[in-house]
Amino acid sequence: MNAPQHLARPEGRIAYDDSGGDGALVICVPGMGQVRQCYRLLRPHLMDRGHRVVAMDLRGHGDSDSDFTTYDDEALADDILALLEELGEPAVVVGNSMGAGAAVIAAAREPDRVAGLALLGPFVRDPDGGALQKLMFRVMMTKPWGPAAFLAYYPQWFPGDPYEGYEEDRERVADNLRRPGHWRALVRTSRTSHAPAERALPRVTAPTVVVMGEADVDWEDPVAEAGWVGTALDGEVVSVPGVGHYPQLQAPVVTAEAVGRVVDRPGT
Repeated sequence: MNAPQHLARPEGRIAYDDSGGDGALVICVPGMGQVRQCYRLLRPHLMDRGHRVVAMDLRGHGDSDSDFTTYDDEALADDILALLEELGEPAVVVGNSMGAGAAVIAAAREPDRVAGLALLGPFVRDPDGGALQKLMFRVMMTKPWGPAAFLAYYPQWFPGDPYEGYEEDRERVADNLRRPGHWRALVRTSRTSHAPAERALPRVTAPTVVVMGEADVDWEDPVAEAGWVGTALDGEVVSVPGVGHYPQLQAPVVTAEAVGRVVDRPGT
């Protein structure tokens, strides 16, 4: 992959890479703890369909800077919209995990820029959970054991047999945590609330598809959560058996087909 380009923001730079081309623009947004290369298996399938694919890093992740003061869903939505302005055309936004929540906020704020949404393992509302669960998660994310705990939990997001390249992808995530300032950024990102995304749902008019792995450990009932999101956005729901929190890695063909249906919707 070529060296990333950078989008200048008021407090730092956001890294992204661009496949180029004249096809419909698709912007891919990772979730917390991931880097833009988590779309490496999805990208060629989208490019084969003629799409121009841009994948970005979150603040304090990958090749983006870690000097920002905010790392929440709303800040990420700002970055998505700034990238759309930089690229100069509307796009279908593919958002994974908290990237989905940010994509929803962006679509609600500027519907003319977001032509469609593909939400993968989406966090568009805060999951149920008591104060004890939140406290335990906060402890897990505390140094010195935080990075090791995060990487020890990482396989839970990928049930079943490892896909080709899993170890290399895990090492990219581990390398991200070792970069100066990036663990601190991840901890701050983990404290975001998805309530702003939930409040934005009624204002979203973009065509939407929800792709949810049926074995996603982040939800007590992933299929029910996907159904709730799909109903809230009047969107298509695709449930993928045996797949966890990253369908773009474990089921790239199914995911690409779902994204393509949004791109091909009349008016998109």
